[in-house]
Amino acid sequence: MKAGIVGLPNVGKSTLFNCLSNAKAQSANFPFCTIEPNIGVVNVPDSRLNELATLVNPEKTLPATVEIVDIAGLVKGASKGEGLGNQFLANIRETDAIIHVLRCFENDNIVHVEGSVNPIRDKEIIDLELQFKDLETVEKRLEKVNRAARTGDKDAQKLQAILNRIKEGLEQAKNVRQLDFSDTEREEVVGGLQLLTDKPVLYVCNVSEGDAATGNDWVNKVNEIAQTEHAEVLTLAVSIEADINELDTFEERQVFLEDLGLDEPGAAKLIRKAYALLKQHTYFTAGEKEVRAWTITVGSTAPQAAGVIHTDFEKGFIRAEVISYSDYTTFGSEAKVKEAGKMRIEGKEYIVKDGDVMHFRFNV
Repeated sequence: MKAGIVGLPNVGKSTLFNCLSNAKAQSANFPFCTIEPNIGVVNVPDSRLNELATLVNPEKTLPATVEIVDIAGLVKGASKGEGLGNQFLANIRETDAIIHVLRCFENDNIVHVEGSVNPIRDKEIIDLELQFKDLETVEKRLEKVNRAARTGDKDAQKLQAILNRIKEGLEQAKNVRQLDFSDTEREEVVGGLQLLTDKPVLYVCNVSEGDAATGNDWVNKVNEIAQTEHAEVLTLAVSIEADINELDTFEERQVFLEDLGLDEPGAAKLIRKAYALLKQHTYFTAGEKEVRAWTITVGSTAPQAAGVIHTDFEKGFIRAEVISYSDYTTFGSEAKVKEAGKMRIEGKEYIVKDGDVMHFRFNV
């Protein structure tokens, strides 16, 4: 699962990517500094993993991860191939969710490609280019579907109706994620179209140091718009995150954060939000060799969760031995949980909960 960082040139995308991944992507004060997308595999911060590791004392501890992609900046006309438009749109199509960075700070020393700071306008520029591309996709699909619908094909007629609703919405400058569809329509039709404006989005408002804890008027305006899209917003001072990233010790970072009135690095919050945006959550395995966080899609069954470890586990699944995280930490060990009768035996229909500690029994 991938989350792509997008935005206009020079809004702080590559600096943010470096903070998240320590991959040191090139970052400079000119447009199109990023050309080829940079990819980083980022650990998901999770205090529960650390607590389990303290209790079990394993040989190694392995966190869950999420893949973050830093994509080239987009400009007006991208849907027609302007700038790096075609490449940008192809790269974003390969992601599962969008982290949209908006510049919400003034700084005369950092060039803005549009000549002034206005994150609402910047958002609309990118939205419009993505909407144009989606409209092109929908119209091509409609050409084929209309022919089948005219012959009386009922399935084609249903698809035609949904495509026309999407087309109408896009022509009104609405993102597909804003449009009302039933769960069945989204699952069976809309999702399969892989439209750019249907991807879940997190707006990152890049603010100055002084606005890191409180935000500003631009952030408030972004929040208002995001509510209409059912989108998430995170306020972040990317320059501060870069400074935090350069500090050597946890203690130094904590002192720095406290001086700014922050409880943790914004980058950690962003990673967790990206993880949730991708509809992922975590279960754990805990033993002497390793304590590990495993990533699964929300709603996964026990066999599907087992299959993340190895496909043989899913194929030969017999049962899962499950301990809730709260029970594990309350009693302090697997043995004591068993003594208290708190370990559960679950079958193939069990829906794995976030934080479950699991062992799987299977036949190869």
